[in-house]
Formats: sequence, C-alpha cells, structure tokens
Amino acid sequence: MKIKKGTSLCFDDVLLSPKYSDIRSRNEVDLSTNLTNIQKLQLPIVSSPMDTVTGAEMMLALHVQGGLGILHRYNSIDQQTQEVKTAQDMARNRGYDNMIPAVAIGVSGDYHDRAVSLYEAGTRVFCVDVAHGHHVLTKLALGKLRSTFGSDVHIIAGNVATLEAFNDLSDWGADSVRVGVGGGSICSTRIQTGHGIPTLQSVLDCAQSDRDAQIIADGGIKNSGDAVKALAAGADLVMFGSMLAGTDESPGEIMTTNNMTKIKTYRGMASRAAQLDWRGKYSSDEGISTTIPYKGPVSVVLNSLEKGIRSGLSYSGARSINELQANAIFVRQTTNGLAESKTHILDRKV
Repeated sequence: MKIKKGTSLCFDDVLLSPKYSDIRSRNEVDLSTNLTNIQKLQLPIVSSPMDTVTGAEMMLALHVQGGLGILHRYNSIDQQTQEVKTAQDMARNRGYDNMIPAVAIGVSGDYHDRAVSLYEAGTRVFCVDVAHGHHVLTKLALGKLRSTFGSDVHIIAGNVATLEAFNDLSDWGADSVRVGVGGGSICSTRIQTGHGIPTLQSVLDCAQSDRDAQIIADGGIKNSGDAVKALAAGADLVMFGSMLAGTDESPGEIMTTNNMTKIKTYRGMASRAAQLDWRGKYSSDEGISTTIPYKGPVSVVLNSLEKGIRSGLSYSGARSINELQANAIFVRQTTNGLAESKTHILDRKV
C-alpha cells in the first residue's frame, strides 16, 4: 500500500488572491482558446455529453455562444448521425455557419463504425467518453481512431484523475483530456468504488505535464467562480453538466409538479435508470437520476457564466486565460472562510 503525501484540494478549499488590475472594461478580457487546428472557441465552456444535457439544440446553442456542445452517444448510430445533421441544418437555417460538430463515442462495440458514420456527416471533434479513461480499451480506441482519421480530427478523451493518466492519453493520441473523476453532482463513483481525486487537485497535477494535450476540467464545477479556479489551475476549458441541464435546449420534456413547479430530468449516465434506457441492463450503479428546476433559455445561463468568468480574470489583472494561469495565486480558506465567502445575511439571528 502506498499513501500519497500532501492534501488534495477541492474548489471550496481555495480562493484566488486579488491582484492589481488595469483592465478598464471586462470586454478587454479574451476568453478564447483553440482546439488545435480544428476550431477556435470564444468561450471556454463545453457541455457534457449526457442524454439530459446535450442534443442538437444544445450543440447549436453552445456554437452560437462561442463554446462547444458535445452530442451524447446514448442512441443508435443512425440516430446520432441524424442528430448531427439536424444540428447543422438548424445552424444554417438560423443564419449560423461553420459549425463543427463534436460528438461522443465509446471504446468498444460499434464505436469505430459510429465514428466513420459521424465523420461522413461532418464531425471533426470526437469525445472518447468513458468513466475510467486510463484503460487499455481507451488506448486501443485512440490508436484505431488516429489510424483511420489521422490529424483531420480533434480527439478528446477521458476521464482521468492523475498526471500519469493524462500523459498516457496524450501519448496515445488525445488532443484534449477530460480531467476529473467522481466529482459530478449526480456521480457516486467515489462512494461506490472508493476511487477518485478532487477535480481541482487533478487539474493542478495534470497541468504539470510536459505534453501538449489540453485540459478540460470536468466535475464539481458549480459556478463561474469554480470555473475561474479551474482555468487558473491550468485548465484550457471547463465542462458543465448540471448547470446547463434543465434548460430549454437540454433534451427531455418540461414537467409540472403538483405545486405547479416546472422541472426537467437530470441523470448521470452511470445511473441505473440511464443504463437501462440505453442498453437494457446495468453493470454498475455510479450515479443517480433526479429532477431539477426548469431554467428557461440556456443563453441566460451561459451569459451569466461568461460574465462571471470575465470578472474573475479581471480580479487577477488577466486579459487572457494564459495570463490568468501565469499570474494566479491560490490561498487556502478554512471552513469559516468558506461560510464567509457565501451570502450569509439570512443566517444572522437578531
């Protein structure tokens, strides 16, 4: 048995120290990042490839806002391919062009046939989507995808939690790596399996890599402040699931409760309900299915996140993500510090 020395940090364990800023307007802040030679994103936000988060409508919404929507893989090849075509048609019909579809695939079964069909439909960003990405099947899948498509595609792979895993996936052919295991709001991997590392710590560790792969922080990012912390720690992009779920553009029907509250379903893809729906059986139970309040248009959520992230960079005097990472200083906060960080007037007793 080996015990890793040091403390693993969560987002709530730290704050960023404010620094001198000569930024007169948050519009001076540039949040853009590149997906290698494939696409330039104006907003460092990626939607999670979950069946209650990203369908064609969410792909288009993220494209319009300058981010990246990754279509989920929990349907047939024909259905997923048609969803890609639908998203592209909607972009053209609404006056938007140059949409490059990003689509999730697995590492076994029909994943290669699926990738070929999706490539022929215009997909140029593949997300090799597995819970434990540091695995031999991921290695084999990345090798086969690179052999088939070469450098014509951008490959995202994951999820991983350690520097060793990040380096391996980069060496196996990933252009970007999803970093974070067990931190999602509907994920119970750490409870069920005893494995995982706080997402912020994983990002900090993986940012020490000498490889060129980009870091996509995924899991446990609850708000724009957490996103700023993830970017400061070394992430190039941040992935959101629950923040984007419950919106008009997320798949699923709007339901009304007995007290007339509008809700939508949000579930982890490792939950029993999700597995039974898309493959008729379940092998593990590492997530939950629940409902969340209906939020309206996703543009409202994205605009709020963008404003918060821009403001966050300005507090560090940074005009770009690279400047944030170069200048950021983290400080530890106590549990009392965390309580003070939150709005707390309602907790006061007269």
